[in-house]
Amino acid sequence: MARPIWTGTLSFGLLNVPVSLMPGERRVDLSFRMLDSRDNKPVRYERVNAETGEEVPWKDVVKAFEYDKGSYVVLEQDDIKSAASDSRETVEVESFIDAAAIPPQYYEKPYILVPGKKAEKGYVLLRETLRDIGRAGIARVVVRTREYLCAVLPQGDALVLMLLRYPQELVDPADYRLPEGDAGDYRISTKEREMARQLIDSMASDWDPTGYRDEFRDRLEKVIRARMKSQGVVAKPDDDDHDAPADAATNVVDFMALLQESISSKRRTPAKTGGKAAGTPAKKAVKKVAKKTAKKTAAKSAKKKTGKATKAPSRKAG
Repeated sequence: MARPIWTGTLSFGLLNVPVSLMPGERRVDLSFRMLDSRDNKPVRYERVNAETGEEVPWKDVVKAFEYDKGSYVVLEQDDIKSAASDSRETVEVESFIDAAAIPPQYYEKPYILVPGKKAEKGYVLLRETLRDIGRAGIARVVVRTREYLCAVLPQGDALVLMLLRYPQELVDPADYRLPEGDAGDYRISTKEREMARQLIDSMASDWDPTGYRDEFRDRLEKVIRARMKSQGVVAKPDDDDHDAPADAATNVVDFMALLQESISSKRRTPAKTGGKAAGTPAKKAVKKVAKKTAKKTAAKSAKKKTGKATKAPSRKAG
């Protein structure tokens, strides 16, 4: 079973849903090793000092930014972490937009958000609401040492987190020499356009991703199996993956009250900042609602056991 990338919360307004970020893609590339043709021994990559030619141990390797040719500024791991957002364990939705408004070139990599134990209600609430109104939640998430822009979208029974590219990561098509103007500028006749449309219509079909395979990989696998068979090679079985750790549980809260509080205050769940987070208005609101819910639950349980409301005994006049 796949292991979570990280475990945290998905938050929108004052609602927090414990989730695990799970891989949404499977790498199927065939990897190759380089061997010495003289004895078929693996060729290693070594960390070598460019000046002395000596191998550098991992403990002596540091990250640096080359701000000029041959000039570097060294960055420690804490320097990189300090630039990250405070909400390192939160997918905090900042806004909801029309899902169709996101251009395809912004999509980068899919992940699947899996709810924690007892967090299904908030998960399904967000999933079905997004589906009903056709919107996507735009959020930020820190994965390892980088902060990503992302979109939270419903897909079947899942909430999918799509990493998005930032605008500065995209190349403007205008940077290339492209044919400008309309069809008439290139002597494309109406008849040619009509024939092109007929050809496209004749090839039209419904999108069925299961009908597509990496045929080059399939053929290459056959070549590898044939070569292994000819050389009498027996492949070793893969080790079973360890089970992922159990998800964190969450308290049962009054979703209606939290939604109303979020709408009336127009506040989002603040990021955790050490020990100060417990005193924020949002945290107080959550505790207040949870306390009320606990009292109501206790009262209902007592009433259910006795079959009627418990009354205080009357005192007789002495």
